[in-house]
Amino acid sequence: MTIPVLICDDSSLARKQMARTLPKDWDVEVTFATNGAEGLAAIREGKGEIVFLDLNMPVMDGYEVLETVQQQDLPALIIVVSGDIQIKAHERVKALGALDFIQKPVSADAISNILQEYGILTLTQGAAADMEPMVKVDLRDACQEIANVAMGRAADLLAKLLDVFVVLPIPNVNVLEVSELTMALKATEESSTVSALCQGFIGAGVAGEALLLFHDASFEDMAKLMGINSAAENFTEMEVLMDTGNVLIGAFLSGISEQLDMKFSQSHPVVLGRHCTVNDLIHDSSEKWQRTLAMEINYRIEDHNIQCDLLLLFTEDSIPTLNFKLGYLLD
Repeated sequence: MTIPVLICDDSSLARKQMARTLPKDWDVEVTFATNGAEGLAAIREGKGEIVFLDLNMPVMDGYEVLETVQQQDLPALIIVVSGDIQIKAHERVKALGALDFIQKPVSADAISNILQEYGILTLTQGAAADMEPMVKVDLRDACQEIANVAMGRAADLLAKLLDVFVVLPIPNVNVLEVSELTMALKATEESSTVSALCQGFIGAGVAGEALLLFHDASFEDMAKLMGINSAAENFTEMEVLMDTGNVLIGAFLSGISEQLDMKFSQSHPVVLGRHCTVNDLIHDSSEKWQRTLAMEINYRIEDHNIQCDLLLLFTEDSIPTLNFKLGYLLD
């Protein structure tokens, strides 16, 4: 009997990867949803007996879907597929009734093993339809999914180091002109002043800078979590800024390099400014970026007044190489 399978993810690349990793001889009819609200509608229509569910989505996220399915006792077995690999994320989705959790990027073996473990997988030779042609992926979407996975790796490391839960957004990825980059940086300004550092990186055909904007109001809470108790406020803030940058930038670049199968060399981090406005940073830094591929992620720690923005800025010359590398994921 044909099983209705729902793949619910806002990334077209993730939906395509998920569809291509389903067992080839599994007798299923696949439906796609781009957010949680669409996913719930599909479940109610009987199109999601088995659901592969992302967590970070617009309109309605994966946690809200799980809560609704649990509260309304909807007929769906849900397997979470996410780049957010924090232990607390695992615990929360299991408490909300998720059958299991798969880390992005998915593999055919991981999918097959879970389906067999729970007795879901039944094979009918040649019955499964090829769903891949229905999913179209562009450069921006592919980069957003790459950033999503890398963001989750960085958050997991920070969460383990500080024993916290890091609230993750949907990454914002765009090819920007210098004027648009200026507007993007201004959009991060939610506090009066920030402190910032940057770190250059370079690989084969790819180069850029990682920019960390740390909200000054966050220093006190972050220092407590890190166990930094120095009498010198200046030293404490510098240590917090550098340590946060090392964790988030290093783990994020590692996540990207692993997915693209390339290595990055990193320069020493440089402090761009302290207790200054975003406008000051823009005036000092943005003139060297004429056109850039920008990945923007806002990290926030739950139950603490801690917020920082990470921007990865790739040079315009890097875009052809990224297109080539991402082609292996798009094919």
